[in-house]
Amino acid sequence: MVTVSSSSCGTRQETSRHEQGAFRNHAPVRRASVGKTLQIFWNMLFHKPRNTRPAGVIPLQPLTREQLLAAPNHSVFRLGHSTVLLKMRDRFWITDPVFAERASPVQWAGPKRFHLPPISLDALPAIEAVILSHDHYDHLDHQTVLTLAAKTRHFLTPLGVGDTLIKWGVPTAKVRQLDWWQGCEVQGIRFVATPSQHFSGRGLFDGNRTLWASWVMIDGPKRIFFSGDTGFFDGFKRIGQQYGPFDLTLMETGAYNVEWPHVHMQPEQTLQAHIDLQGRWLLPIHNGTFDLAMHAWHEPFDRILVLARERNINITTPQMGEPFSLSQPLQGGAWWLEVEGALDQAGVEPA
Repeated sequence: MVTVSSSSCGTRQETSRHEQGAFRNHAPVRRASVGKTLQIFWNMLFHKPRNTRPAGVIPLQPLTREQLLAAPNHSVFRLGHSTVLLKMRDRFWITDPVFAERASPVQWAGPKRFHLPPISLDALPAIEAVILSHDHYDHLDHQTVLTLAAKTRHFLTPLGVGDTLIKWGVPTAKVRQLDWWQGCEVQGIRFVATPSQHFSGRGLFDGNRTLWASWVMIDGPKRIFFSGDTGFFDGFKRIGQQYGPFDLTLMETGAYNVEWPHVHMQPEQTLQAHIDLQGRWLLPIHNGTFDLAMHAWHEPFDRILVLARERNINITTPQMGEPFSLSQPLQGGAWWLEVEGALDQAGVEPA
């Protein structure tokens, strides 16, 4: 069963492609051969460079419920990876919440967190809505969802992802599932599920059975874009034309590799996507929490910061837990350079 909200946030365009029981990207995405896939896994398991995990302690700013309740509206708190807490209309909204120790189907193996979340699940205030981009383990965590369900009023998901939540025990009435270009309104804020270029699946036999999406959030004059996971594609320009300019783009910047160019962006592509979206401030996410690729853990920050400065793009890189204000935006510091001498490696000067 898939419950789809009616479109109320703009003109419907192309819906997702669903063929032979699986969703498809609009642009053909080259799939790696079995041999290439096995080679990628082999390299990830046995040929990892040492610098894919930080040698030092990741700095973060601990948060309390009282701090969050006292924070002004349009405050943004990065909690880790693609988990971002937003305060709008005196309510809290959270993207892809993962509070587990590992981004994995089991908690005794798999990518382990670099840092604790700045606030515990129990300490979080009531959540108006959880906004999910897709069902991969570093974006959709079983235990986190079950814990949040008691304090969350709505779960906004792409098609099929909500079915997974319902199977886990989330009440059906809390779940809203949307196709690309469909939208809904929650407490006066408009949410639109927009296309991304990725894939889905949590096991060996459920590939692309659920949809993946990016999200547009419109709160009066304020507009935020959340990329989820995606490769670079022309959809960014279409989203920017229809819903931009955006005050803030939360953009995937990390876990990239030349071996999977169609489903994750290189930093140069992240920057171009931000430009295509007509973004005003760029906040790089999908980095700094889990070891999911072969590059140095700090490389996404190094590269995107240099690129943004070269193009005179407003970029913010707050510590985990450090507030960012849409009303009074600030750049934030290059905190990762202090963790293990990355300054000398990257040639990046602090702002």
